[in-house]
Amino acid sequence: MNYKRYVVKRLKTFEKNNIIITPHAMIRIVQRQINPKEVIENIINPVRLEYAIQEKATTVNEEKFDCYFGYSKTLCHRYVIVIKNNVVVVTVVKINRRWQRIVEKKMKYTKYE
Repeated sequence: MNYKRYVVKRLKTFEKNNIIITPHAMIRIVQRQINPKEVIENIINPVRLEYAIQEKATTVNEEKFDCYFGYSKTLCHRYVIVIKNNVVVVTVVKINRRWQRIVEKKMKYTKYE
């Protein structure tokens, strides 16, 4: 199930100072040559958000989402984020191939609703 509308609504309530990028995500940002400001901008202004898949969260008061921000048919950024009182970016992936099928397959097999 695509939680895009719900995630966009939730993300618009946060500001730049509410976004935390984990050390792991920062390493991945550098490795994959992604601008950290672009990650923050995508979260604050989620106009590129195409899909948001809910995942199982570790605690009761948090929500975890696998988000796909589309740039073109062959380029997208995938962020795994946790929403609590703030937004925690767990990891960042840059996908340089046709990514829509990947998401469709993942949505088909996701059981968390």
